[in-house]
Amino acid sequence: MKHFLILIIGMAFFVTGCLSPRIQYDGNINPAAGSEETVEELSPDYIPPELVLPPPDRNLPVTYFSEVWVYLVTGREFALDISLPITDLVYFGAEVNLYGELTGIPNFSNIAHFPGRKHFVAQCNGRALSYFVLREGSRERQALIRDLLIASRPYDGLQINFEYIPPRAGPAFHSFLRELRAGLPADKMFTIAIAARTRTLQNDVYDYATIAPLMCRILVMAYDEHWSTSAPGPIASMGWCYRVARHSLDVIGPEKLIMGLPFYGRSWGNITPNRAYIYTGIRDIMREQNITEINRLNGVPNFQYDTNLTVTVFYEDEYSLSTRLEMYRRMGVNSVGFWRLGQETPAFWPVIGIESR
Repeated sequence: MKHFLILIIGMAFFVTGCLSPRIQYDGNINPAAGSEETVEELSPDYIPPELVLPPPDRNLPVTYFSEVWVYLVTGREFALDISLPITDLVYFGAEVNLYGELTGIPNFSNIAHFPGRKHFVAQCNGRALSYFVLREGSRERQALIRDLLIASRPYDGLQINFEYIPPRAGPAFHSFLRELRAGLPADKMFTIAIAARTRTLQNDVYDYATIAPLMCRILVMAYDEHWSTSAPGPIASMGWCYRVARHSLDVIGPEKLIMGLPFYGRSWGNITPNRAYIYTGIRDIMREQNITEINRLNGVPNFQYDTNLTVTVFYEDEYSLSTRLEMYRRMGVNSVGFWRLGQETPAFWPVIGIESR
């Protein structure tokens, strides 16, 4: 079996509520420059000419941000080191079950010792479930809003992570966010994690311009450019991330934007043998693999064969993450966030810092 490994190059600030300093675009890259058509034509491996990349074997710079957000998944609390440069900890695990009820609420006491801001996050997985629970006026929606507000009380903020909302539920989702915002105390941060976009789409549930006024921060999940069932490729190529950041800065603005980065990698095989076959498909395999011996298990025929499998792996290390951080900072991005704590190489943490205020 062959395996190919591909490497892609790639708490000091606290405020209450949605307040943040107004920071101007003072980097070398103007996120408003150029047309959308020009930006869209950039190749996946595009690096802005203003960004000088050090060779991989040289010391990497330390890139400083106003805020560094990191997700922590329940059951992985041991990965939390309070000495790391993290301003905001997002405690991941609560979700909406099949009946529209909030379940899996993590125990706040597990992270109470973290000195920075702590955020409660809730997810809803499934298009039909999202449509069901977001219906305006429904008992399930009213109960969910109530439970979210109660569950977030010990925290500094509430984050919504509903990634599978069908188009028809868009207006209901937006009114759902407005109700939550109205129910939160003034000193609570209201944030959301939403999919990456390189341009404004028509009838987009996650339209940045619609959602931005409702939020204190928006974490743009600039990862999974390539996913488990796509063709192999970077989790977040530099050119794609550049386009996402350009669009996000232009529509959301630097005061509310958090650019999300991945700590994880993915692998792809050139064949996926697990599937169902009709008889002619089985016959073709037998012919192609020169199968001459058939076994029977209680009368049921079966056979085995070996084949070569090429595996392609894309992942992130301190160099690719540092490259992306430098690009974002020069574009005017003030805040970054990472999915998720415990997946990263320890060599990453020396290349990021928190700006002193």
